[in-house]
Amino acid sequence: MRNYEVMTIHRPDIVEDDVRLKVKEIEALLQARGAEITDSDFWGKRRFAYEIDHIREGYYSVVQFALENPAGALDDLDRALALSDAVVRHKVVRREKS
Repeated sequence: MRNYEVMTIHRPDIVEDDVRLKVKEIEALLQARGAEITDSDFWGKRRFAYEIDHIREGYYSVVQFALENPAGALDDLDRALALSDAVVRHKVVRREKS
């Protein structure tokens, strides 16, 4: 299995409880595509180093997961996050073995 993590930054005007639900939706999407969630970390609201689309802060979260066959699952995840109005930025990276 290959290890990955996805970091997302959600808009600051959303209520924190709703952001936590959206993170759970990301986890559910991954699990539906065969991923095993190994860790989920909600960092809360943080100030950006620089302004993004006239926004100065956002809710950060990191979800770590393992996938056997990542091809379709990563494409689906990237598409869902790119189309979401609630997500300011996201990044999926492959992690080294730990």
